[in-house]
Amino acid sequence: MTKKRIVVALGGNALGNTPSEQLELVKQTAKTIVDLAESCDVIIGHGNGPQVGMINNAMSFSAEHGGKTPAMPFPECGAMSQGYIGYHLMQSIQAELAARKMNERKVACVVTQVVVDEKDPAFQKPSKPIGSFMDKETADKLAAETGYTFVEDAGRGYRRVVASPLPKKIVELD
Repeated sequence: MTKKRIVVALGGNALGNTPSEQLELVKQTAKTIVDLAESCDVIIGHGNGPQVGMINNAMSFSAEHGGKTPAMPFPECGAMSQGYIGYHLMQSIQAELAARKMNERKVACVVTQVVVDEKDPAFQKPSKPIGSFMDKETADKLAAETGYTFVEDAGRGYRRVVASPLPKKIVELD
């Protein structure tokens, strides 16, 4: 008999504001995921808005302020965020599986790429918030300096927004 397969979606904002905070939060999340894994195969998808923004901001700041590092393209920052979020999830889930003597269950992380339509109108109207929150004055200053778009987000301040085109295909789906 084939096990049921369920998908768990974790929002990037629910994963904390720092790597150490994220690690603590996913340790708690792993308990629930392993509860589900006792009777189902579990696939986890996650957001990365705050994380990809943090990485992109750090790489840009370093490149522009004497860090002697190259500017990192945004897609590569996305892959970096997928990698470290996936790593934290794998470590936490593996530890919880071991604690329950469920070592036969395997955990893997797949960094994914999506195919999008290059004519998707989302490229003309960025809407996906990334990075940390800031006040209006800081957002306006950064917008003038960088040409990036910032919007008020959920009553908590302003964040940079990037295009979020509709995915047509996940390259690694098979």
